[in-house]
Amino acid sequence: MTSLPENPPSLISEDDRDTAVQRLQEAYAEGHISHEEMDEGLDQVLTAKTHSELVSVLASLPELPEGNAGTTSTIAAAGGRIQRRGAWRVPRTLKVESAFGRVRLDLSRAVFEHPVIDIELQLGTGNAKITVPRDAIVDVEGLHTGWKDSRYKTRRRSRPGGPRIRISGTMGFGRLKIRHARR
Repeated sequence: MTSLPENPPSLISEDDRDTAVQRLQEAYAEGHISHEEMDEGLDQVLTAKTHSELVSVLASLPELPEGNAGTTSTIAAAGGRIQRRGAWRVPRTLKVESAFGRVRLDLSRAVFEHPVIDIELQLGTGNAKITVPRDAIVDVEGLHTGWKDSRYKTRRRSRPGGPRIRISGTMGFGRLKIRHARR
């Protein structure tokens, strides 16, 4: 008969793994690690089974400044419109939740305090339109659409230094339209 160790290593959850992947991607986007270091770290994170394995991967990354840790905001409405425009402060992670109604986010004059912004959409029905700054880099790979596909045409030329906007989440019966601001 074998006995179990007194303190078995704690297994990680998918949320822990996702957070570690996000930290590695942020460190790469902010220039703290090279592409090779990110690839190696992602491989280690995706195969890690315990918290100690995750800690060893993330130990070499710079600490998050106090003001940047966990800046998440949620905009939610059961029905009706969700709209943001003008000079509004964009959090590091913006969650937009709407069962019915349309969403309009105009980021063209928004204030960005972070080089990478995550927008997580959880929309039932209704269309969404997002206007991004002219020099923004947009990633929609994490977005799942049910009924209609999203419309986004990447810019041929963009100046370096713009924010990176990652759009993820789920859209049920609406269409997402993303466009770059003209000015």
